[in-house]
Amino acid sequence: MAGAGAPHHPSPSDSSARRSWWGWGTEDKALPDAECAALGRLVPGAADTPLPVPAVSALELPKVRVEPPAALAPLMSAEPRDRASHTYGKAYRDVIRALRGDFAAAPDLVARPGTEREVADVLDWAAGAGVAVVPYGAGSSVVGGVEYRAGSHRAVVSLDLSRLDRVLEIDRVSRAARIQAGALGPGLEDQLRPHGLTLRHFPQSFEFSTLGGWLATRAGGHYATLYTHIDDLVESLRVVTPVGVSESLRLPGSGAGPSPDRLFLGSEGTLGVITEAWMRLQERPRHKASATVLFADVHAAMEAVRAISQAGLHPANCRLLDPGEAALAGVARDGASALVLGVESARFPVEGRLDELLTLVRDHGGSPVPSEPGAPDAAADTWRSAFLRMPYLRDALARMSVLTETFETACTWDRAPGLYESVRERLGDAVRKVTGSPATVNCRFTHVYPDGPAPYFTVVAPGRRGQEIAMWDEIKSAAMEILYDHGATVTHHHAVGRDHRPGYDRQRPEPFAQALRAVKHTLDPAGILNPGVLVDPTALVDPAAGKA
Repeated sequence: MAGAGAPHHPSPSDSSARRSWWGWGTEDKALPDAECAALGRLVPGAADTPLPVPAVSALELPKVRVEPPAALAPLMSAEPRDRASHTYGKAYRDVIRALRGDFAAAPDLVARPGTEREVADVLDWAAGAGVAVVPYGAGSSVVGGVEYRAGSHRAVVSLDLSRLDRVLEIDRVSRAARIQAGALGPGLEDQLRPHGLTLRHFPQSFEFSTLGGWLATRAGGHYATLYTHIDDLVESLRVVTPVGVSESLRLPGSGAGPSPDRLFLGSEGTLGVITEAWMRLQERPRHKASATVLFADVHAAMEAVRAISQAGLHPANCRLLDPGEAALAGVARDGASALVLGVESARFPVEGRLDELLTLVRDHGGSPVPSEPGAPDAAADTWRSAFLRMPYLRDALARMSVLTETFETACTWDRAPGLYESVRERLGDAVRKVTGSPATVNCRFTHVYPDGPAPYFTVVAPGRRGQEIAMWDEIKSAAMEILYDHGATVTHHHAVGRDHRPGYDRQRPEPFAQALRAVKHTLDPAGILNPGVLVDPTALVDPAAGKA
């Protein structure tokens, strides 16, 4: 059984299924037309028939505007499927535009370097030729992080590091590994498994995202407490920038000035291309236990989660589902909230720790769901299956012109109840104004800290065919305004990209913004790396004149 702390994600090598070029995951798992229509009928006001998935051969892609030098040509592809699949990430608005055949932003070329030297060669050529380079990871961004929107470059190259996918070195004594940035989650874990080790970082996108993508976006893993972000697992980074290679010293910790790793963590491909990292590993867990607890009152459940987060018990999973989310996942009915708890250890039995957690939740009115001793937690397994299937359902709803928006945030505990109620009320009103129909607004806590939770909201409402993106954008703007009013972050683990730029600009201190712009200009003087992400595009440099 997959532990409650880590849902099982099949490796792409488990089958010959091909990645979807327009939506989430693999083509074989996308819902067929009949199932899309059946799902749409559950949302009053949805379209009657699904949007068709166009054939790649029918797409009208822009003409390729640049010819790579002969030395780089073997690394480059202008094949329509490559260009289409590297145009967007996997946000709702990305899926809709792909289904509509809107590929005006398609990259001219897709580069797949096989060595760090080739990465540097691509950047050198691009800087001299005025070509933008957008690091791609595995393209699972849901915030516009891999889509070129700047519009002033001669051409655009999508930089795909999927050939740099190996675990190069393992330090068993220090329990760390040197890993290439293009390694997908399953492949990375497959290489660590024979050594009895794990990175223990499992975002929902695990199967379709890379180590480099996690680092560049400060990704959050599945684990709810303690080591929640990839930041916590980094020992050192190696980054290729347009002005040289930055490699930090490998250390367990250091007080020597500002951290060079922190400069590149979360930089989203704007300052350099992460090619390798030494990552802290852990022993693979052998002892696991889980339980599901029901609450009649969602605010009592929040108090229980706060007590857990401040008790120092560090459960691997502590996922609170409000009544709507619990019903949607099939975990609870009749207005109950559900708390999915999981504990694990590589060395010691964990049943005693689970008992301590259950004592805490009972003190706050929680009722554990009965299960046979040693038997799998059926409710937790139900939630896990729904969790992994959800992106495919989102795509199916998008084909039915149903608006499905998700956004995550974090705030301190004193603000959490007010934020929760405000989002449900104010965003519900905003959706009703935009669509003319009531909205489903659900919430779950994905991560919890001693000083606050990370609420993750899902919004579902019928859209109007042909107007889905404009409606989605208006709802997104309303959601960001609510977060700002409550002092909550614009993103907890989805990154900034382009979609969150307005909120990010309001959230960050202006002196820091000025420093970030200066760093961008220093490391990327030609302004070629992922322009428009985090900071405004810089003026292009004329290589011949040597000035902007």
